[in-house]
Amino acid sequence: MNEETVSEIKISQRPFVRWTLMTAGTILVGIGILGIFLPLLPTTVFFLMAAWCYARSSEKFYRWLHHNKYFGKYIKDYREGRGITLSSKISTILILWASITYSIVFAVEIFFVKILLFLIAVGVTIHILTIPTNRMKE
Repeated sequence: MNEETVSEIKISQRPFVRWTLMTAGTILVGIGILGIFLPLLPTTVFFLMAAWCYARSSEKFYRWLHHNKYFGKYIKDYREGRGITLSSKISTILILWASITYSIVFAVEIFFVKILLFLIAVGVTIHILTIPTNRMKE
């Protein structure tokens, strides 16, 4: 593993935080795997979030995720600047806006929080759109 990747690993010293992040990472890997088979569910973003969780909870799981022969390529493509697939971008943005819209309309009553959620969705959408689109194999 290269020096840049190793510098990303910052394991939390607090056991509760480590176990919470490891659990979240494992759930995110599961959702990412589902995204491989379900066309509307993104894949890469869930693996990236899982990698972030594992980088703060378990070096073993972090390395396993990066070197996995089935879905390690999603992280590798992103890290090497090849980006994420068009279908991942579309589904990520659709899920983002659906959940933010639901929150704004049904879950949140404070106007300032609604504005904040909207701005976060705009920011995340811009970020996703600026990630290179991997046009290789979808």
